Amino acid sequence: MTTVERRADAGAPAAVSRRRRPIRWGNLIILAILAMGLAATILPFVWMVLGSFKSNAELLARPITWWPQAPTLDNFKAWLFEFDILRPFLNSVIVALVTVFATLLLSSMVGWALAKMNFPGKKAITVVVLATLFVPGIVMLIPQFVLVANLGMVNTYWGLILPGMVGAFGVFLMRQFMLEIPDALLDAARIDGAGDFRIFFQIVLPLCRAPLATLAIFTFMGSWNGFVWPLIIAQDDSMYTLPVSLALFSAESGGHGTDFGLQMAGSFLIVIPVLVLFVAMQRHFIQGITMTGIK
Repeated sequence: MTTVERRADAGAPAAVSRRRRPIRWGNLIILAILAMGLAATILPFVWMVLGSFKSNAELLARPITWWPQAPTLDNFKAWLFEFDILRPFLNSVIVALVTVFATLLLSSMVGWALAKMNFPGKKAITVVVLATLFVPGIVMLIPQFVLVANLGMVNTYWGLILPGMVGAFGVFLMRQFMLEIPDALLDAARIDGAGDFRIFFQIVLPLCRAPLATLAIFTFMGSWNGFVWPLIIAQDDSMYTLPVSLALFSAESGGHGTDFGLQMAGSFLIVIPVLVLFVAMQRHFIQGITMTGIK
């Protein structure tokens, strides 16, 4: 008998035993609970997407139907051609992109300093930054508004962007990942004559694609879906973002406030950019979640 045949015979009982492994009811119960949680999470989104292609009469009909009986694009046409959605969309794009860029740059810089630089008060600053993670955002709302108002930034893009330019979560995320970068790599760059800025932009940032992608997705979602802060800072229609515009449209547009198909289509339009960003950066996002903070 050859070596290959002996290995095959030895592995056969193990394979048979794996196939005959008894069913564990505990695992089935866990899978059933997870499946119900997944359904509870996905079904409202599916209902919104399908409802955006229905007329309001079909949405109000009983018994309800999941799949559109008479699919229509009238709801999307109304948003694109009848209502002025272009300006709120442009405002959301500007605010979200600038916020993401500023957050990635500033959070990575602060995280780099707290992870790899030595200076007086480093530990105290780190503790303060981490402590702000436990402060509810609503507590900072009034101080932020007073600060922005004193700077004369009410009803401006900078007023919408400034409070979200850097946050404790982004600093913590980048710091935890940068702690894993070998000091020997940085010392070698310094021996070759590279300065701190060159090391940061040419060595550190390229190694941080995963956490940067993760932070970009979280920041974009927070800025794109933000409602309370834009509602307070924006004083007229020209500065409204998409969530604010959609909410005020539903509240102030008379009969359109009960047009659920129109509202679902508007919500779907708001979600599309977030879905596109997540799909485009999914690989880096998952890698950043699994690697950040692991030692």
